[in-house]
Amino acid sequence: MSGDNHRVDAMPTSAHDPSRAPSGVPAFAPRQAPGPFVRRSFVRRVLPPLGVLAGIASAWTYVGLVDPNETGHYPVCPLYWLTGLYCPACGGLRSAYAVAHGDPVTALGANALAVLGYAVFAVVWTVWAVRAGRGMPVRITLGPVWWWALGAVILVFTVIRNLPFGSSLAP
Repeated sequence: MSGDNHRVDAMPTSAHDPSRAPSGVPAFAPRQAPGPFVRRSFVRRVLPPLGVLAGIASAWTYVGLVDPNETGHYPVCPLYWLTGLYCPACGGLRSAYAVAHGDPVTALGANALAVLGYAVFAVVWTVWAVRAGRGMPVRITLGPVWWWALGAVILVFTVIRNLPFGSSLAP
């Protein structure tokens, strides 16, 4: 060597590293999440729950106006069409129509599991909206046991509604 003090393993400059801007700052710096003391306005906090409510209300309004008991308005369930077996959702539109018209007995007869799902959704949405309005975090986590239990309930419901003694659960 000729006595030059230059290192071969030195960090590349911005001219050689495309991920760095000329100032040496990463070109695509990750956006920082707001800190714990950053408060959003009430309107910004409740907008997501209200947006979901608007979508659900639109869907329920449509189902409430267009009777699923009349043929031709909605497609036939593919599982029922192919096999003649009721899926867990068969009768869900008829139950929603009955709930929208204030007839819970007919709704339970069309699809009891769907009616239970509507009630659970309403409770979870209410908790979400209230906590969002108060500026509190909302995090609902279910462990694997709960997901397996939910799957088992749906499976048992589906099997029983397709057997002769479970015909009361069929739509």
